[in-house]
Amino acid sequence: MISIIITAYKEEKTIGKAIESFLKNNIKEDYELLVFAPDKSTLDVVKSYSKKYKQVHAIKDDGKGKPAALNKAFKIAKGDILILSDGDVYIDKNSINYLLDKFQNEKIGAVSGHPVSINNKNTKLGYWSHLLTYIADLRRKKAIIIGKKFYCSGYFYAIRNGLVTSIPETTLSDDGLVSYMIHKQGYKIEYSPESKVYVKYPDNLTDWIKQKKRSAGGYNQIKNWTKKDMRSFSKESFGIFQVLQYPKNIKEFFWTFQLIFLRLYLWFLIFIDINLKKKDFEKIWVRIESTK
Repeated sequence: MISIIITAYKEEKTIGKAIESFLKNNIKEDYELLVFAPDKSTLDVVKSYSKKYKQVHAIKDDGKGKPAALNKAFKIAKGDILILSDGDVYIDKNSINYLLDKFQNEKIGAVSGHPVSINNKNTKLGYWSHLLTYIADLRRKKAIIIGKKFYCSGYFYAIRNGLVTSIPETTLSDDGLVSYMIHKQGYKIEYSPESKVYVKYPDNLTDWIKQKKRSAGGYNQIKNWTKKDMRSFSKESFGIFQVLQYPKNIKEFFWTFQLIFLRLYLWFLIFIDINLKKKDFEKIWVRIESTK
């Protein structure tokens, strides 16, 4: 049996499309689709699907954030494989079966899906989202070839049930921590580039910085907890050559150099927030409205 777990908050406008994208997958296994949300507006939409589809279940969480909702899901889910996703994204048809195929290898503990940007590439921030998802795809493919460890994408990934039973409620990057916990137990993480998940990324600079601070800051938090450097300024700087291969014209080269300098500024902000200001979970984990 498979458990599909979607965490959401105030996503009544997007949760329907997310649910439908899973229902349209021709899933080989029996499955349950559990949607966790603290707000009535989102849960009401989910309940409208529950009336039509017995697999869909609306579950109210305590509103303490995504890590707390995942901990509740880990306790409730009945599936041998847990598929984790968000309420503001949607997946391609047959994406799930591609994920499940990887688990035929018993050494595989998790499989990451492939985020794809739906933003307009002809805008600067849209171009950035396409560039960064391209680089992430490239790096995961290379990691598989050379046997290097990498982390799952929180937008869409699957894990064996029981490998992770809880995470700290203050976790900023749950996908990074779950990936670390699975590696630590001796399991491998696979990548399924065919398992596409479509994502709307920030369309304004303020939201972009908030999201990237939350993501990169989360990996710095994991480093402090585990003493393992999964993602850092020094590691990211080695990818500049790959980034410079992506632009196709002068405008894109200009946008690319802007992105490189902005990422440098971003790491500076992360250092200030975590090491000097020592901001807590509630101040760093902020809702990114333009991705909804």
